[in-house]
Amino acid sequence: MARKQSTVARVASLQEVLDALDDPDCRTIVRHLDDSMTAQQLSDACDIPLSTTYRKLDRLTDASLLDEQTELRSDGHHTTTYRVSFESVEISLGERRQFEVAIHRPTASADERLAGLWAELRRET
Repeated sequence: MARKQSTVARVASLQEVLDALDDPDCRTIVRHLDDSMTAQQLSDACDIPLSTTYRKLDRLTDASLLDEQTELRSDGHHTTTYRVSFESVEISLGERRQFEVAIHRPTASADERLAGLWAELRRET
């Protein structure tokens, strides 16, 4: 099976990425997140309290390690799902001898790019 080509995205905060990867609950969530899942599903699968799961999902999303999508439903109850948004994380020493982080992501389809733009727009408003 051919592997999808990946793209590299720079992350503004090295510390956010390191903090998320250093957190055992965050690592557990990433390990269990094979496909898109809700916070409740992750809480159950990881055996982590729901309130803690939400905090960890926020941490991982802020570190650009998860994608968040909201499904609008006709009954007015919206469902938010999360999925892993990276293939690897690279820490390197830059020209000025400072640490830099790069997140390698799978190439997104047109639908995924559009969903990502909407999610980013929603976060900014």
